[in-house]
Parts: sequence; structure tokens; C-alpha cells
Amino acid sequence: MSTGRGYETTLALFMSFVTDRRYGWSAECLERFGQAPQQIFHEDNRVAHVAEYGGQPDRRPLTYDEIQALFDAADGRVEEAQGRGRKGALTAMRDSALLKTVYAYGLRRNESQMLDLPDLRRAPKRPQYGRYGGLYVRYGKASKGSPPKRRTVLTVKEFDWITDVLDHWVTKVRPAFSPGKLAALFVTERSGRMSLRGVNKAFTTARDAAGLPPELDLHCLRHSNITHLVECDYPEKFVSMQAGHNYASTTAIYTGVSDEYRNCVVQRALKGRHPDLWETE
Repeated sequence: MSTGRGYETTLALFMSFVTDRRYGWSAECLERFGQAPQQIFHEDNRVAHVAEYGGQPDRRPLTYDEIQALFDAADGRVEEAQGRGRKGALTAMRDSALLKTVYAYGLRRNESQMLDLPDLRRAPKRPQYGRYGGLYVRYGKASKGSPPKRRTVLTVKEFDWITDVLDHWVTKVRPAFSPGKLAALFVTERSGRMSLRGVNKAFTTARDAAGLPPELDLHCLRHSNITHLVECDYPEKFVSMQAGHNYASTTAIYTGVSDEYRNCVVQRALKGRHPDLWETE
């Protein structure tokens, strides 16, 4: 809806220019064609901005159980392919590593597709993570015709299991695809970079195998990462920087904390204000 409103605004501004008598276009068109241009967008037919968030309501964070079910389904495809001796085992391993990377770093679809091996970054204050201390995202979402935004997404303690996943993929599985000099992090059987369609298919295949609702899409993993960072009590500014958001209000749109987390927040607040009451209980 926000995109539609943007298109309407652009067209309305152009028509305001065309119909402005100061420029003489209306008189010229009336003389040449017998008709004058008219403004086609006005308050009665334009999309009203009545809601703060105009995104799709189907996109929601996955619960921890749903995340686990999704990853179990992705890993299950690997075991199934290996058990049958099929060629799809390597592809299944790649898809599993891809989905876990998207969730662990809160990546957009295009951001994950365009990752290269040099984008794996070390974190000086987290030497135990080796070359997987963070990801340098070079193809972030652009705005208003600007180049893609860039940011570094750090590996956080709660998601540091991703370091083992990436190391296994980079050192053991990826070479089996024979990528040669190709720098892409996630590659195909034909030694090429994964397509956006392939990235989507990796999610939908695991989602369907896990029995999750069909309205969930890959972007929900990004919502999940942001929500779970908030639930882990990371500062709002840090979460926004991880996500690549300029404004905290945008990050808030992505956040859908659980009832359990909110109850814990209330409990901590009450305990801080009334410690004597909690000690007696």
C-alpha cells in the first residue's frame, strides 16, 4: 500500500505541473487537441493513509518452536537424501545453511543472495568466532534511487551457533559444488550464484515440510531475528543497526514480541519497584 501511495503521489505531482496555468500546457493542449489535461488524483480517489503500518499482516515473526521445526525440516531433507543416496544432499545442505544464515543475521532475500566469501568478517573483540564474526552486507535495501546501503551485521552470542554452520558450509560442502573462482557464498550445482527464486524455494520447501502456515515467507525470518534480539534485551539502537534501519520506528514495525516476554518485562519492573514483596513470596 505504501508503494501504491508513492506512485499516486508522483503522478499527482506530475499532473499538477501539467495542469498549472502558469506553464501554458493546458492552453496549448486545448488549442492543438481540443482538450485540456485534468488532474486525475484527488482526495476522494486516492489511497488513504489511515494505518501506521502499511505492510502485509501475514508477515510475522516465527516462534522459537516454528524456527526449530523449520530447521529440523531443512536438516531432515539432508538426511533423507543421504539415506537414499540421491544427488540432492549437497543442495539440501546448502539450503539449510542459507536459511540459518538468513535468520541468524536478519538478512533480506537479496542481501543473502549477493553475499560473497570476502563478506565474512572477523570481529576483533570476538576472536573465538574466527572469520565468522560478522557479515558485511553490500547490497542492502536502497532508498529513493540511491545505491544499495552497506552495513556490517555482527554475530551475537545468542546466535553464535551460526559460526559452526558457516564453517561447515564454507570448508566442507561448498567446495563440493566446484565453484572455481566464483566468490559467491551460496552457489548452485552449475557453479553459479543462487537466484532469488532459488532462495525463495529453499524456504518454501522447508516450510511446507515442517507443516508451517503457507502465508509465511522468507522475510519472516528477518522479522524473527529482530524480534528475538529485542527479547534478548539488546538495545534498540543496536537492533536497528543490525537490521539496517535508519529509524527505530521501522524496527518497531518488525518487532512482534511474545506474551511470555512481555509478562517477564512486567515481572522485572514490579520486582524492581517492590523487592520486599517478591522476597516474601
